[in-house]
Amino acid sequence: MTDADRELYDRALAVSARAYAPYSRYLVGAAVRARDGRVFEGVNVENAAYPLGVCAERSALVGAVVAGYRPGDLEAIGITASPCGGCRQWLHEFRLERVVYAREGGEVVSATPADLLPDGWNLPEEP
Repeated sequence: MTDADRELYDRALAVSARAYAPYSRYLVGAAVRARDGRVFEGVNVENAAYPLGVCAERSALVGAVVAGYRPGDLEAIGITASPCGGCRQWLHEFRLERVVYAREGGEVVSATPADLLPDGWNLPEEP
């Protein structure tokens, strides 16, 4: 793992304190780095209607999209937890190179989205 990837994970850890998780109390932070060096942070936000909550990695990716970034523009993401199945598809679709996350025991590791989601659905070619 590079120093830059570790810094990305540390930034995710710092932002996790701002998560809104009154039901699970499971605070998750994410920080995604674009190829131009810009970083977007995200946190999980819960809702009493559980399926309406949002994961930290998705909120970080949404911030990047709002700023004009698209699949292929993002390089790596740091997450304070292993990404859920739905987020693994998002990471695959946005073509990130690396996912740096903490395993259940606290070990910080790096993987590719393909490692985390074999046989993910591919983004169709744009016209």
